Amino acid sequence: MPAGHDADGAHDETTPTWSAMVARWHERTGVAVASGAQRWSGPQLLGAAARAARDLVDLDASFELALPALIESSAASFARIIGGAAAGRPLAPLTPRMTPDELRRSLLGLGSSVLLTDRAWVGVAEAATAGTTIEVHVLDELDEPTASGSSDLGMDATPDAVAFVLHTSGTTGAPKPVRYTQAALARRVQLVASLSDLDHTATYATMSSLHHVAGLGNHAVALASGATTIPVARFGFEAWAELGALGATHVLCVPAALDLLLEADVLAFPTLRVLQYGGSPIHPDTLRSVLAELPGVDLVNLFGQTEGSPITCLTPEDHRRIVRDGRHDLLASVGRPVPGVEVRIEAPDECGVGEVVARARHLFRADRDGWLRTGDLGTVDDDGFLFLSGRRGDMIIRSGENVHPLEVEHVVASHPAVRDACVVGVPDRRVGEAIVAVLVAEDPELGVDEDDLRSHTRARLAGFKVPSRWVVVDELPRNPAGKVVRRQVTALIDV
Repeated sequence: MPAGHDADGAHDETTPTWSAMVARWHERTGVAVASGAQRWSGPQLLGAAARAARDLVDLDASFELALPALIESSAASFARIIGGAAAGRPLAPLTPRMTPDELRRSLLGLGSSVLLTDRAWVGVAEAATAGTTIEVHVLDELDEPTASGSSDLGMDATPDAVAFVLHTSGTTGAPKPVRYTQAALARRVQLVASLSDLDHTATYATMSSLHHVAGLGNHAVALASGATTIPVARFGFEAWAELGALGATHVLCVPAALDLLLEADVLAFPTLRVLQYGGSPIHPDTLRSVLAELPGVDLVNLFGQTEGSPITCLTPEDHRRIVRDGRHDLLASVGRPVPGVEVRIEAPDECGVGEVVARARHLFRADRDGWLRTGDLGTVDDDGFLFLSGRRGDMIIRSGENVHPLEVEHVVASHPAVRDACVVGVPDRRVGEAIVAVLVAEDPELGVDEDDLRSHTRARLAGFKVPSRWVVVDELPRNPAGKVVRRQVTALIDV
């Protein structure tokens, strides 16, 4: 049984803080961070973190929630986040891939007098702070760390102190800041490490951006678990090839990237032991292809959100059941509740679909009773597996019937002429909301046959769920986390 867990999966009061878990690198041998030709030992990482902490303490800055930082995944960024958490100057990483307006909304919500930035993103920082009183502060380089200073880095943070702040993905509105507190983060480390078989023998990488829960949220787990961590600034085939060269054993990848890797026939490499996927819904056909391509690799799907994760898990054994026992229904599931998590379906309709609500001690943004209202719609089968139906605000009401977009998208995207699909509702005087499928064709030159798509969908869904319009686009708009932004999809439709 993993340390810090009691018999029923809850975490006991001996769980250390996240900073204390990371501080164990001072006594560890081996590589803490690896990237290209760069190798930082644990003492080097903590030495760089001590320097970063001193720089942040000396900085003339004020903040309400955290200090915003335009940084991407790197050993230096990890050191700054560790140092900020230890010094009581938590960072909120932001991505330079956001527009100035998007960045400005996040900045104003943090209440900071400065925006920290790597030198490469000074222009982006200046554009984001234009018209505000926020000052741009360029971060010093941390390229040549030493072990000196690692032992005097204060890592005795209180359990309720903020380690760092992440923002929600903002697919339906402005991103919201979420405080990652020390004790809850430590409990999350132990839980995710247990579910993913992650320890000091592992080499971990995530292909998600640092500002995302699938990015820093999982780098934080790897760093505190004693695993060697590989920072990846951006997804690409070259970056993926480097993971194999560095001996990555555990990798997290979003479904859209898995499709690209499968198409290029470069998904597999010899050292891979565990492939975690998530961040957005995966198409059953994609998951079926991954299972066929990686027969000896454990697959893990952790469902959750920035406000709290994981909530459910489709375990390696669940994935083996798909192949061994023909449980093809599980291709569309996000698994069962993880240890210590209560899940309920709130206000279910006649089909059992309602909002997914969860309660656990590792969640970061719950109500007074400890419940996190996810905004995701779903249903639970007799075996306890959760199946998602979309977001609460995404549901389409057509002639009084509820239509869940995710269900329709899976069917539409299963047509061989369709590469990607998003289903939205648009106002209609006769039926209330008309269903529109916005598509990316598998072959742009051939396009799609609307009659064939309509027949394909009608054969698999009730008539009221079949789209009344089909719109073909070059690509679907996605945010930096890889999620389709539905409000932008709607803007593509000539209503």
